[in-house]
Parts: sequence; C-alpha cells; structure tokens
Amino acid sequence: MKRFVAVVAVSLLALAACGESSSPAVPGAPSEKGADVLAKAPVAAAADILPGSTMEKIKQRGELLVGGSLDAPLLSQQNPATGEVEGFDADMGKALAKYILGEPKVKIVNSASETREALLANGTVDVVFQTYTITEERAKQVAFAGPYYTSGLTIAVKKGTTGIAKPEDLNGKKVLAGANTPAIPAIKKLAPQAEIITFGSDPECVQALKQDRGVAYVQDETLLIADAKKDPSIEIVTKPFTVDPYGIGLKHGDDQFKKFVNDWLKKTQDTGVWQEIWKKSIGTVVTGDAPQPPQIGSVPGS
Repeated sequence: MKRFVAVVAVSLLALAACGESSSPAVPGAPSEKGADVLAKAPVAAAADILPGSTMEKIKQRGELLVGGSLDAPLLSQQNPATGEVEGFDADMGKALAKYILGEPKVKIVNSASETREALLANGTVDVVFQTYTITEERAKQVAFAGPYYTSGLTIAVKKGTTGIAKPEDLNGKKVLAGANTPAIPAIKKLAPQAEIITFGSDPECVQALKQDRGVAYVQDETLLIADAKKDPSIEIVTKPFTVDPYGIGLKHGDDQFKKFVNDWLKKTQDTGVWQEIWKKSIGTVVTGDAPQPPQIGSVPGS
C-alpha cells in the first residue's frame, strides 16, 4: 500500500502548496536525471501550433513562462547547488515546454497562492503548475487543463504530540495552513473551533510548527511526507481526509490553449512520460508503482 493516496495530487498541498511569495523568475533547466525523462517527451506537430494562438506566441518567445514554486519538496524546489528547479510540477512544466518549443526551456515565476489568478490574467505567466486544486469557484477566474494529479490533505505535528488522530481533534487548537489554500475551508468544515494561522510557504509553516506557534500543520500529504523525511522532528498522524485534483492553470477563456494542453497531457500519460516524471520525484519517497493518472476533464471546473 502506498503511504499516500496519489490518484483518484502540494495545498493541502494544495491544496496549493502553502503558497509561495513572489520573486524574480528563474530558469528551470532540467537536471541530469530529469533530462533523461524529457528526452522521451513528445513534441507537437507544426500543424498543432496554430497561427495567432497562445502556442505560437510561446514558440516565438522561445520559452514557456510557468507560475510555480521554488520551495515545494518533490514538486518544484530550487536545487541550491545547481540553481535548477526540480520535482514533479517542475518537470511537467518542462515537458509542456518541450511539446511547444522542441526543447524544455522554461522560466519559473515564483508565485504566491494569492496571486496566481492575476499572473495568468495579465499574461505574466502562460501556465501554472503549483498543486493548483481545481474548484468551481476558481474556474470562474481561470481555466484548468487536467486534472494532472490527485492528492489529499493530512496533518503533521511535532513528534511526541498526543491527542490528534483525526481532523476533528483540531477543534480548540491553533492550526497552521497555507494562506489562501483549500486547507483553510477544509479545517473550518471539519474543525470549526480551530484557530487557523496562515503562512506564505511550506518552509514557513514547518518552522512555525517547530516553534510551537501551532500544534498541527494541515498540508498535502506529498509535501508532508517530504518534510517529515527531511526533518524527523515532525510526523504525519492521519491518512488523507480530502481528495484534491490538481489542474494546470491557464488564462480564463482560452479554450484553444486548454484543448492543446489537454492533448499534450494525454500524450504524456500514454507514452509513459508522466509515470517516469512521478517515479523520479514523488516516487523517490513513496513506494510502489506510479499511480493511475486522473481522467482529464473528470472533475467540476476542469
């Protein structure tokens, strides 16, 4: 059995990856192991890059602008030694860039969960790969391709903490969560007497937990598994209690680009590239084979 439910995926990871603060864009060159996978990634036919389309604009620019994270373990984290951004979301963005450009050339704009919609609307980014949970409310502001991954929220505490074994146990306690993420309504629904304290990034939430600024941290299981592996002073105390489908954020109303991205996603799944990207990121800490990818267009808002 896998330690987390990976299909049915950063914030509780999503439901949105505890949100990141905005910063200058950084190149997202593939690492050596990522390059092996991306060499197998498909490339769109010239006829698929329609005149006047978003795809043509990206191709003419020569790089894909991706809204994402720089500090989300296993998903999109900047390697301090190389400066490259690595992980499942990061490599999915590079694979989409290769499909459009013929090479995985991306620029990752470190995006906050509070600003993703604006970044898409004003054209600062072309797409968002950031544990961006698809909801009908969000779909009023952005378009979602996918879902491309499914995960769920769980709860982490400092090792040795007792009395928390299910979401309802958070009532009356200080609980940490990412700003402007679905973790917040989930906590309010299941533990309405909890006091929610928000921070802008996963590292900030983990630090606050270790400093006893809250007794529990609600986040996507994928991130918490990575956090707990890196820092043995925290532990996960529940199984996932939500099912959160992650979508690829696109500018609202661009149906042509949405179809193009969904077609690309289907090809990455059919060719095994999606599965290889999972194995080289999330699969390094989760045992077993890659999960079955979620069905494209299968959730409201997608």
